Amino acid sequence: MTRPEPQRGFTLLEVLVALAVIAIAMGGVMRAVSSNISNTGYLQEKTLAHWIAMNKMNEYMALEKFPTAGSRDKGSVVYAGHEWAWSAETKKESIMDYELGVVTVEVRFNEGDESPRASLVSAFPTSK
Repeated sequence: MTRPEPQRGFTLLEVLVALAVIAIAMGGVMRAVSSNISNTGYLQEKTLAHWIAMNKMNEYMALEKFPTAGSRDKGSVVYAGHEWAWSAETKKESIMDYELGVVTVEVRFNEGDESPRASLVSAFPTSK
């Protein structure tokens, strides 16, 4: 009589260890995916805010109508389904013998935001 050949396969302990390793790895993957999702939203906001700042700066340049030095211009614009708050401030700067107006446009996600999502600075010549 011949002996039956022993069955080959994984023991219950080996299966449990493999499942534990997979569970730990999946936890790391889930954290990475979650982080990527939140970063995507942040980068989208930064990109849209930068576009709004560029649009406002281009509007000032095209019309050659900058806020007067020391003043602050502000408003809001609906862009991508959200109302964004923007502000522009002009300062006079002297560089060597040139008088320049320096315009800073800042865009915030909401009016009450402390820090802007985007900030853009440009200079233009002024008359003495």
